[in-house]
Amino acid sequence: MRRADTAALVSRVVAVFALLTIAGALPWLSQRDPAASILRARYAELEPTPEALASIRAELGLDGGPLAISARWWSGVLRGDLGTSWVSGGAVGPGAVSAFGVSLTLAGFALAVALIVAVTLVAPACRRVLRDRPVRGAGPAGVVLTAMPEFLLASALLVVFAVQLRLFPPYGWHGMVNVVLPALALGIPAGGLIGRLLVDALAGASTERWTQIWRLAGAAPATVLRGVVRRAVAAVVDQVGLVLIGMLGGAVAVEQVFAIPGLGRYLLGAANAQDLPALQAGVLFIALAAIAVGVVFGALRLWAWGGPLPEGALAPPPEHRPRDRVALVSLVVAGSLLALIVAAGIVRDPYTSAHPRLAPPSWALPFGADASGRDLLARVAHGALGTLGPALVIVLASVLIGVLVAFAGAAAEGPVEVANATPPIIAGVIVAALVGPTAGGAAAAVLWVSWPPLAAHARSLLAEARALSYVRWLPVFGMGRAEATLRHVVPTALPPLARHGMLRLPGIALALASLGFLGLGAPPPTPEWGLLLAEGIAYVERAPWTTLAPASALILVSVIAVAGASLRMPPRRGAVRREAAGVL
Repeated sequence: MRRADTAALVSRVVAVFALLTIAGALPWLSQRDPAASILRARYAELEPTPEALASIRAELGLDGGPLAISARWWSGVLRGDLGTSWVSGGAVGPGAVSAFGVSLTLAGFALAVALIVAVTLVAPACRRVLRDRPVRGAGPAGVVLTAMPEFLLASALLVVFAVQLRLFPPYGWHGMVNVVLPALALGIPAGGLIGRLLVDALAGASTERWTQIWRLAGAAPATVLRGVVRRAVAAVVDQVGLVLIGMLGGAVAVEQVFAIPGLGRYLLGAANAQDLPALQAGVLFIALAAIAVGVVFGALRLWAWGGPLPEGALAPPPEHRPRDRVALVSLVVAGSLLALIVAAGIVRDPYTSAHPRLAPPSWALPFGADASGRDLLARVAHGALGTLGPALVIVLASVLIGVLVAFAGAAAEGPVEVANATPPIIAGVIVAALVGPTAGGAAAAVLWVSWPPLAAHARSLLAEARALSYVRWLPVFGMGRAEATLRHVVPTALPPLARHGMLRLPGIALALASLGFLGLGAPPPTPEWGLLLAEGIAYVERAPWTTLAPASALILVSVIAVAGASLRMPPRRGAVRREAAGVL
């Protein structure tokens, strides 16, 4: 076994053990009596008397503490026993297996939808490669698809296709017909993200000098296209794996909307009831699935590269790329509209109930009023800073962490896979147990699950940067490895990584908002966009403006993020000087 394989194996084992240990200590971390939570979950009508609590502690051995309980659970796992539920008293295994099977089925169909969407977005770029033309962005379709938050898309699909048109059942899991809407809700945004990353990778690969050499040598356009696609797939295959992992346990919102008994809802219920055996079993399934997916897609990455990528294997692409005019126009229009909303609403009072309940939009109330009679324009405008500020900080921190973790190589594979597999809500519960339900705690929880995709992407980008031909010659000119990394390798990888981070800004903003709605972030009546969506979703048919107002603002942010990610950075002076000097 190679040293890198050993490091990856050790990191995965340590990461799984650490996550399960933290999950097993959740009641003690929150400084709440687990016996009280279990008593309330079992017998809602009983008073938590000292005698009743003592009986629960004695029955479950809670006085031994989290380490003793985790040790007993691990000993059972080694014997094939996932334990007994503290709430129902039944075996945990069948329920966890059933929930995992549901999530695996849903994730499989959602991944198929995502790949179809991604291929649709990539097809125009492939045609341009065949015709030897510069590859441009994914266009308006890519902006729209990537800008759709899963929660909003799921709610819209439910209202239109299940409630109004009655083409599909609105909830449950009774057959293949129940898979369609949730698979679309999960797969369309994921496909938009994968498609845009692929288009970005195609734009870079199609301008590498080997493509021109192949064409001059008489290679058929289809042959060149296959080579370009393989290069692009190698850069984003890790992202496809991480998307699949995220669908397995992170689809809590979609499962809640459609009442699907998947692993996300299973974990959320176990965490709320502090049913540790059930929680640890669900986390174990997610962690093992994450490792399996990571191994498979890691092998696919090596296949796409044709093996480990040696230094100097790639020629540098040209620094000049065509400007995406659609992205520029979208950025200006969406940015102007959002600025107008904030400017018009920031001077209004977002807290006073001075208007009729659910008042429709008018000149006095451009966005209408919510169920408490508060001005929605004011609440959306005031919520912009509280929602977008932390989201931007998380994006920047995720990019920084991603670059640092990428330098760890195979030793970071375990933390990347396990952290990515952790549902944001479970991370929020754990962080809230440590620091309390605060906005900072919600930001820390979202950061926990936001950096792994960027770390995986950074690893691929750094490998490509090290493989550039001129990097191999830098030591000849007296440049050390550390200096070459800081001055050439990292700056080459940062632009596409920053664009990837921008693509994730809307999802991060919505994740922050959803944690606030669940009581794990800033409490009501804080005008966070997620809270506004949650408060208005009950009135979506009677007063659709209660959800359209915050949804429109979130979509504008999504368009800004996606369009901004499509813009190309100007060439670095160092690269221009190297080309002029003939170093490249």
